[in-house]
Amino acid sequence: MVVTICIGSSCHLKGSRDIISIFQRLVSMHGLSDQVELTGSFCMGQCEKGVCVKVDDELFSVTPATAESFFNKEILGRV
Repeated sequence: MVVTICIGSSCHLKGSRDIISIFQRLVSMHGLSDQVELTGSFCMGQCEKGVCVKVDDELFSVTPATAESFFNKEILGRV
Protein backbone atom coordinates (compact mmCIF):
# COMPACT_ATOMS: atom_id res chain seq x y z
CA MET A 1 0.00 0.00 0.00
CA VAL A 2 1.27 3.45 -0.90
CA VAL A 3 0.17 6.40 1.26
CA THR A 4 1.08 9.78 -0.23
CA ILE A 5 0.86 12.93 1.89
CA CYS A 6 0.85 16.35 0.23
CA ILE A 7 3.72 18.55 1.38
CA GLY A 8 2.84 21.54 -0.79
CA SER A 9 2.65 24.97 0.80
CA SER A 10 -1.10 24.95 1.53
CA CYS A 11 -1.06 21.47 3.06
CA HIS A 12 2.16 22.27 4.94
CA LEU A 13 0.34 25.17 6.61
CA LYS A 14 -2.55 22.84 7.48
CA GLY A 15 -0.27 20.38 9.29
CA SER A 16 1.11 17.89 6.79
CA ARG A 17 4.34 17.55 8.80
CA ASP A 18 2.32 16.57 11.88
CA ILE A 19 0.33 14.04 9.87
CA ILE A 20 3.53 12.52 8.50
CA SER A 21 4.89 12.15 12.04
CA ILE A 22 1.66 10.55 13.25
CA PHE A 23 1.56 8.11 10.31
CA GLN A 24 5.26 7.21 10.79
CA ARG A 25 4.64 6.47 14.46
CA LEU A 26 1.55 4.36 13.72
CA VAL A 27 3.21 2.41 10.90
CA SER A 28 6.09 1.58 13.24
CA MET A 29 3.83 0.83 16.21
CA HIS A 30 1.76 -1.65 14.16
CA GLY A 31 4.82 -3.21 12.46
CA LEU A 32 3.62 -2.24 8.98
CA SER A 33 6.84 -0.86 7.49
CA ASP A 34 6.96 -3.77 5.01
CA GLN A 35 3.32 -3.24 3.98
CA VAL A 36 2.82 0.54 4.02
CA GLU A 37 5.02 2.94 2.07
CA LEU A 38 4.76 6.59 3.13
CA THR A 39 5.65 9.08 0.41
CA GLY A 40 5.34 12.82 -0.12
CA SER A 41 4.03 14.80 -3.05
CA PHE A 42 3.45 18.38 -3.96
CA CYS A 43 -0.04 19.69 -4.73
CA MET A 44 -2.62 17.05 -5.56
CA GLY A 45 -5.36 19.60 -6.22
CA GLN A 46 -7.54 19.05 -3.13
CA CYS A 47 -6.23 21.91 -0.97
CA GLU A 48 -9.51 23.43 0.13
CA LYS A 49 -10.47 20.97 2.90
CA GLY A 50 -7.39 19.73 4.73
CA VAL A 51 -4.14 17.97 3.99
CA CYS A 52 -4.51 15.84 0.88
CA VAL A 53 -3.67 12.18 1.52
CA LYS A 54 -3.83 9.54 -1.16
CA VAL A 55 -4.15 5.86 -0.24
CA ASP A 56 -3.22 3.95 -3.37
CA ASP A 57 -5.43 5.85 -5.86
CA GLU A 58 -8.10 7.26 -3.52
CA LEU A 59 -7.90 10.87 -2.28
CA PHE A 60 -8.84 12.01 1.24
CA SER A 61 -8.61 15.21 3.28
CA VAL A 62 -7.03 14.74 6.70
CA THR A 63 -6.21 17.07 9.58
CA PRO A 64 -3.74 16.43 12.40
CA ALA A 65 -6.76 15.97 14.71
CA THR A 66 -8.25 13.24 12.47
CA ALA A 67 -4.98 11.57 11.41
CA GLU A 68 -5.04 8.70 13.90
CA SER A 69 -8.69 7.76 13.32
CA PHE A 70 -8.11 8.06 9.56
CA PHE A 71 -5.11 5.71 9.84
CA ASN A 72 -7.11 3.18 11.84
CA LYS A 73 -10.00 3.18 9.37
CA GLU A 74 -8.39 3.65 5.96
CA ILE A 75 -4.96 2.10 6.42
CA LEU A 76 -5.31 -0.55 9.12
CA GLY A 77 -8.66 -1.49 7.60
CA ARG A 78 -6.98 -2.32 4.27
CA VAL A 79 -3.86 -4.25 5.31
